[in-house]
Amino acid sequence: MTAALTNAEIRLVIDKQVDLPSPPAIAVRILNTVQEGDSSLFDLERIISADPALTGKLLKLANSAFYSLPHKVSNISRALSILGTNVIKNIALSFVITNELRGGETSHFDFDYFWRRSVTTAVAAELISTLLQKKDEDIFVTALLQDIGILTMYMSRGEEYANILNTSQTDRKTSLSAMERDKYQFDHQQLGYILLDSWNIPQSVTMPMYYHHEPERAPAENRDTAQILNAASLLSAIYHSTETSVNVREFQNKMAEFFNLPSEQTKHLLDDVVPKSIDILQIFEVDPGDMKPFSQILQEANDELGKLNLSYEQLVLELKESKEKTELFAKDLRKANSRLEELAFRDGLTNLFNHRYFQEILGKEIARAKRYNHSLSLIMFDIDFFKKVNDTFGHPAGDQVLKDLAKFTTSAVRPSDIIARYGGEEFVIVLPETNESGLKVFAERLRRIIASMTTVFNEVPIKITISSGGAHFFPDENEISPQDLIDTADRGLYLSKKNGRNRTTILPATPRKNSSFCAI
Repeated sequence: MTAALTNAEIRLVIDKQVDLPSPPAIAVRILNTVQEGDSSLFDLERIISADPALTGKLLKLANSAFYSLPHKVSNISRALSILGTNVIKNIALSFVITNELRGGETSHFDFDYFWRRSVTTAVAAELISTLLQKKDEDIFVTALLQDIGILTMYMSRGEEYANILNTSQTDRKTSLSAMERDKYQFDHQQLGYILLDSWNIPQSVTMPMYYHHEPERAPAENRDTAQILNAASLLSAIYHSTETSVNVREFQNKMAEFFNLPSEQTKHLLDDVVPKSIDILQIFEVDPGDMKPFSQILQEANDELGKLNLSYEQLVLELKESKEKTELFAKDLRKANSRLEELAFRDGLTNLFNHRYFQEILGKEIARAKRYNHSLSLIMFDIDFFKKVNDTFGHPAGDQVLKDLAKFTTSAVRPSDIIARYGGEEFVIVLPETNESGLKVFAERLRRIIASMTTVFNEVPIKITISSGGAHFFPDENEISPQDLIDTADRGLYLSKKNGRNRTTILPATPRKNSSFCAI
């Protein structure tokens, strides 16, 4: 069995595998200001008030039923005086960080579900700490961000990590943390801790997060908070997972184990968390979905059962679960639908990746090349005198040429290479782990393949040639951006056109004043 890594070793492993996002600029200013002491109150008010959207959200939350203040709060100064600097700081950080880490639509990860679950957990943690009379001004933001490691891992590892998440939902024998440690040598608790620690988030927030799945391992001063986080996550899962009855029993068992509270004393939490979560989710601009109080879920299911002489709660929960389990059978269908979303990254004519996808993947491949110290090459090419093809044979013939070129090019590349239609008759190929000599060999082979291609349209043969520009770099040699690589390849393409077409010009991705070219 492999020995557990130390914190220092975990940091080194994470640095090699994960591109940690930078903290939002306004979050840095808020944290720095609060740490400055006497002048922090005025400065914090000034920073928050400079952002109208943040101010509006903060005042909505301060005036919500969540805090139940006796009088309406109309400005940040008043909110600070009533709720205190630390509470306002944490509320502001919550809004800033959730707004910054909101991804776009993706077939692999549901960002709305992630934040819906996180906000519900934060509300649950606040309610539990109030019930226990354990005042903790950090509890909301701590619970909100306790699973930020999951989000960070997906944003760095993409589909690979999404597959681990999906597996963890169906394999109940192995926890997500265990799967993560098996794959990466660290889990999302450790990643979240290291990320927020690098952002200078206080230890009072980060330490309980580090142990929220294993509160028994937490230091004594953080154990109560870690236990509250663990129980709050279970309370949230009751409304955002398919195993409602299991989560209800586990939540009640944990409340009894951690805090010696019998189920009768915690039943009202099951209902209270819903209306308060819905209010807060709306302020965070997250769709609350179809959240209903637990008592309502039981009543609605009971109505469907009629007068069957069966155990009330057990049968109600089993009915609800049977309905939810039917959704698992539809999972394959949803996956098929998600594939349709990938069409957003495909060119409609050639079925190659489009310009948008190319821009995203190039940045990732450059980062990967730097991380593993590997070469990377890029080819940009277009069809010589393509306008003449359209003018002579018509645009339908030109479209057929483009489709044939896409097929021939696809047959020439490796599975790891990425081909995209850059625009019009211009194409790009990203060649991971390809140095200058490999680029030259491939570019010449591609040129010959396309030159040998014949498109037959209306029984008329059409021949074409291509001009190419190639760019290559090795991480030790240059520090470049995606645009640097594109500009270099484009410059090579221009030189190929200028020097007679039907050729490739290879350039190193260096500043133009130091560049040299090799025409082949």
